[in-house]
Amino acid sequence: MEIFALSEGSYSVDATKKFIPFNPETDNRKDRPGSLFIHVNPFLIKTADDLILLDAGLGYKDTRDELLLHQHIRNAGFDPDDVTLVLMSHLHYDHSGGLVVERNGKLEPSFPQAIHVIQREEFEFGLSGKSSSYHVEIFKALQSSAKIDFVEGSGEYKPGIKYELSGGHSKFHQVFWIDRESKKVFFGGDELPEPEQLIRKFVAKYDYDGQRASELRVQYGKKAAVDRDICLFYHARTTPIGTVTYKDEVFAIIPA
Repeated sequence: MEIFALSEGSYSVDATKKFIPFNPETDNRKDRPGSLFIHVNPFLIKTADDLILLDAGLGYKDTRDELLLHQHIRNAGFDPDDVTLVLMSHLHYDHSGGLVVERNGKLEPSFPQAIHVIQREEFEFGLSGKSSSYHVEIFKALQSSAKIDFVEGSGEYKPGIKYELSGGHSKFHQVFWIDRESKKVFFGGDELPEPEQLIRKFVAKYDYDGQRASELRVQYGKKAAVDRDICLFYHARTTPIGTVTYKDEVFAIIPA
């Protein structure tokens, strides 16, 4: 198993929920009052059977009008059309924007050969247009021409890939465990988005159920420490891939 972090860089997010590129070396946080600052890391996993994408980033393009996500996949040594599975933790825009690409004024699936694994009720809620955190046009494009396997609740998608309906960050958020080729990987999406959230325990206002999300972070962190999982941190700035230790009620992260 090979694991790649496909960094899309840092962004500020204000009340309008627009993601604006932010360079920590040249930009000043004080110039963007009231903003959250996040880093975005989709992940790619190569196994003997699949090329798996875990969440899809913002869908921003480079100066050649190519998806950054596609370019990062090529930089890792693969072709975007080689992706066989897209596992989605949830469908907020910073995780789902890269699922589609605009060509000739029309949105098309970015991974037309892949099967997209999505919680059914998460998709239905995103398609309803009830929250600005979801971009309806993405889901309409997927609905018309993408391969989607809708799952419900928790279970085993295929041997070595398990999913669990977690419901903390969004109501129908899910997390994944991938157990292949003597390696075990945990992807917590926005239930465990960055290592610092294990070290600084808090309840976040941006979670659907902040208390549940806070409790799940600790639960998943402890499980990862016991099982020696490789953890993928979607919003990590410096350690997107790492293992967790837990001793004397203190978490620590070791870069993998």
